[in-house]
Amino acid sequence: MTVIEIKWDEGADQSLGLPSYESDGAAGADLRANFGAPNQLRLEPGERGLVPTGLRLAIPKGYEVQIRPRSGLALKHGITLPNSPGTIDSDYRGPLGVILMNAGQESFVVSHGDRIAQMVVAPVLQAKFAIVTELDVTSRGDGGFGSTGQS
Repeated sequence: MTVIEIKWDEGADQSLGLPSYESDGAAGADLRANFGAPNQLRLEPGERGLVPTGLRLAIPKGYEVQIRPRSGLALKHGITLPNSPGTIDSDYRGPLGVILMNAGQESFVVSHGDRIAQMVVAPVLQAKFAIVTELDVTSRGDGGFGSTGQS
């Protein structure tokens, strides 16, 4: 099992606990809003904001943490992540914040302790990039943006 080392930000509410998997088969661990003051954020329709988690991570080399929306917030309120999935690199040690966006039609309040996103730990491969004069031929070729049928 991969270990992600976590440090609390100064002033973070440690009683909220660490990210947690809410079921045995969960791929993502829930992240909570961890505000100092003020202890909530109102997002109007179309607005986005940075929500602190109170955490800093040490991710092992060869891994990343992906930040993804929570499906319930997306379905019920239109709350999503505009850069989904967000990537946290293994060499980043700064505060973990989540960019939330209100794609819904009503204002939405994020309160201290709310589950706001989920984080997925994933392996990373780095590649070498090489210029070539031609690419190999495939049956799909250069067809894109719906070329394989209706979406």
